[in-house]
Amino acid sequence: MAIDLKWLGHGTWLINSGEHSILLDPFLDDSPTAPVKAADINATHILVSHGHFDHVADVAPIANRTGATVVAIYEIAEWFSNQHKVENTLGMNLGGTIQLPFGSVKMTPALHSSQLPDGSYGGAPAGFLLTLNGSRIYFACDTALFSDMQLIGKEGIDLAVLPIGDHFTMGPEDSLTAIKLISPKQVAPAHYNTWPPIEQDGAAWAKRVQEETTAIPHVLTPGDTIQL
Repeated sequence: MAIDLKWLGHGTWLINSGEHSILLDPFLDDSPTAPVKAADINATHILVSHGHFDHVADVAPIANRTGATVVAIYEIAEWFSNQHKVENTLGMNLGGTIQLPFGSVKMTPALHSSQLPDGSYGGAPAGFLLTLNGSRIYFACDTALFSDMQLIGKEGIDLAVLPIGDHFTMGPEDSLTAIKLISPKQVAPAHYNTWPPIEQDGAAWAKRVQEETTAIPHVLTPGDTIQL
């Protein structure tokens, strides 16, 4: 069964696998690059990596409309339940793995910060390692480079999605080091070209990926899809 991963701009992805639609870090209505609005999205599950506004802005409206299960660090799951009346939440923590109808989700470390829009504590920032239909997809989410990415890579990664925007996350140079540590078969950039502080040349990045690593790069325009 094919897995379709659609980049919706910034750090937002929609992963379709059979009857399941997994939405990562929905930032749509206020995003200058998103090709769709929150009202256009249907999801069965929503993954939230951390509490910053550009990763949680549209979680509650989509979850409350669709009944999607929100999967997040415990503190964020509780915040959505208590503050936004989201009925279906599943709190977890770094290093944990859960089984869901579409496959497994492992919460991986990320080096970043996490504060919710109202100032509440957002717990630890995270990435996600998804196993769907035999494929492993690593979303590093918002993070700096860290050497334990090599351990994540030992799982055998079919696709790694890495931030390259710099300023708030690792940039192109550190992402190349990350690719060498992870050794994914394929790699895609995210969290860039949303605003001027995180503008990057995706084509130049892809050229270096091809020259310096064994990974196949995919540079997408918001709305484009990768199929595994």
